[in-house]
Formats: sequence, C-alpha cells, structure tokens
Amino acid sequence: MPQSVLAVDVGGTKFAVALVDPTGNVQEARRVATPPGGDAAALWETLVDLIGSVLRTTGRDDLGSGMVAGVGVGCGGPMTWPEGEVSPLNMPGWRGFPLRARLASRFPGVPVRVHNDAVCLAVAEHWRGAGRGSADMLGMVVSTGVGGGLILGGRLIDGGSGNAGHIGHVVVDPDGPGCRCGGRGCLEAVARGPGLAAWAVEQGWVPGAVERSGRLVAGPDVPPYGEATADRDVPPYGEATAEPGTGYGTGPGQVEGPDAGPGYAEETAASGRRLALDAAAGDEIALAAMDRAGRALGVAIASAVNLCDLDVVTVGGGLSQAGPLLFEPLRAALREHARMGFARRVKVVPAALGQDAGLVGAAALVLAADRYWSR
Repeated sequence: MPQSVLAVDVGGTKFAVALVDPTGNVQEARRVATPPGGDAAALWETLVDLIGSVLRTTGRDDLGSGMVAGVGVGCGGPMTWPEGEVSPLNMPGWRGFPLRARLASRFPGVPVRVHNDAVCLAVAEHWRGAGRGSADMLGMVVSTGVGGGLILGGRLIDGGSGNAGHIGHVVVDPDGPGCRCGGRGCLEAVARGPGLAAWAVEQGWVPGAVERSGRLVAGPDVPPYGEATADRDVPPYGEATAEPGTGYGTGPGQVEGPDAGPGYAEETAASGRRLALDAAAGDEIALAAMDRAGRALGVAIASAVNLCDLDVVTVGGGLSQAGPLLFEPLRAALREHARMGFARRVKVVPAALGQDAGLVGAAALVLAADRYWSR
C-alpha cells in the first residue's frame, strides 16, 4: 500500500513535482522550466513528463494507479475550486484547463486535490513550518503578487470559492494605486515587487546608482537581499527573536502570483530585487519604498488580526527576504493599528520553509486532509 503522495507545484516559471512521505519530508523532487508561451497541450505534456521522471527515479515504472496514495497540487489562480479547472494569469495556455480531472484520469482510485498555490504555502507553514502548533494563523507570500491562506481552529478555511485568506486584496489605501483586480489601494497594488519598483522609479529612483557611486552605507544588521533573515535581527511582533527560518527563498520570476524560486529575479532592471539591494546599500528612495511596502503589510495584518484573532502570521516570498528593511516598518505599523490587547499578542515571523514549501503544502491536502481539505 503506497504511503507517499505525489505533490505538484505549478508556476509561471517552473513546474515542480515530488514524492512526499507522511511526515512531510520531500523524498524526491524535480523541476523544469515552464514552456514559455506554451499552449494547453505543451504545458500538459511537460507536466506529465516531469511526473513520469519522478516516479521512474523512485522505482515506479510509469504513470498509473497503485503507485501513490494521492495527488496534491498547488497552482496559481484563478481557478474553480474544488473542481480544479485552472486559468493561471501567468500561463495563458491554460484557460479553464481541467487539471484535476486530467490528473485523476492518470491516477484513478486515489484522491486528487488542487488548491491555490498561496494557500498551499500557508498550509505548509502551518503543518511543518513557522506556524506549527498555532491554532489560528495567516500565512502570507509577498513577491510579484501578494497572497495568503487562513487557518482558524487548526483547520484551513476555504470560504465559498476557496479564496479565504486572500489578503492581497485587502484595501490599505483607498486613494492608492490601481490594482490588477480592478480596485484601488489593495495591499498587492502597493507591496508587490514590480509595483513597488514602479513607484520608486516615479519618485526618481535610478536602479543601481548608489552602488555605482560607491556610497554603500548598509550596516551589518541589514542582510543582503536574498539571504536568510529569520536568524538575524527580525523579531516577531511583540517578541525579541524570530523562529528559525529562511523565508520562502524561492523568489519569483513570473508575471503574476506568488510563485517563489531561488534567486528572486524579475525581467527588468527596475525590479523588487534591485530595489531591496539598493535599499540595503542606503539609497533613500529605495529605503522609502521598502518602508511603504512594510507599512502597508502592517496595516493589512492589523486588519486581519482584529478580524480573526490570530496567534501567528508568517510572511514569505521573494520580497520578504529583504529582512529588517521590510519587517521593521511592518512591525511599526502593526503596533500603531493593532491596539486591542488580544491583537497585540500576535507574532509576525518570517516563513521557515524553503523552496519545497509549495510541494509540502500540496501534499498536505492529502496527507493531512482532516485539517486542510474540506470537500
């Protein structure tokens, strides 16, 4: 009787597939670049080939039933949930693609479950990461998009359409920038990496100028962008030190969504990554941009805490790796807006899992279904 679950993480820059054991350990993981501009067939064939390579590497002959206990998938949205028809914004080849049904036909007789990729990241942190042991938690990812997942009473809260916890569209500034959702002043519009870089350019930021001038003023307590932050001076709100962790470390290169991958990178020189590097080097406009993002995050988290009475908020994704440059203004805004006694107890910590977080969370949809799957 197979015990491992096949975990799949579908992103705009990469597909990742792994076998995950019942304790959440990734036994075998492989990744491949998402075919740029691929149509529905090309994308599906790439995923099937990757799944087959993982199964064969671990001694399974080929796709089919009887080899895994189930299949869990994290994918960018929008999607119909729990049906698992996906239309990732950064993958135009899949529009209403029946991902769950296609996988179920390949793996008959076992559960096949598909959820939003940001939800899977939050589930991973609650199950095996920085939120472990918390009954009431929000897991956030901040990179080219801002997303999240909500745990209350020790269980994932899905909402009517599977989108509960989508903190990226909490309004933090009614007069703020337009958002891709059609609204104005959403957290994502303010804090996502590309939007933040665009704001800085409007203020006169010249990417890399401070480094070229030699005016490097960052101190030793400001880690270089992309390094681990949780073991540095980034205490959770209300405490002196954070839980050990590295952030999601899988930073994004895709156009939309919180698909994280090592070496957070964007196509343009005016990127979130470059912005954080310049802030660490002392660029005043870049520092102001990181303060803007951090404060917006703090305001949104305060609203979530007051609404949901949370114990823990984990923050991961590429932009979170900026460390104190982001977390210090975040904590300051949270102190200003979370004033009730119950709200002040919340701990905001960097995410603790690395690039396998999405796979671990996808596997939990099957391995820990009593907590993370409601349908």
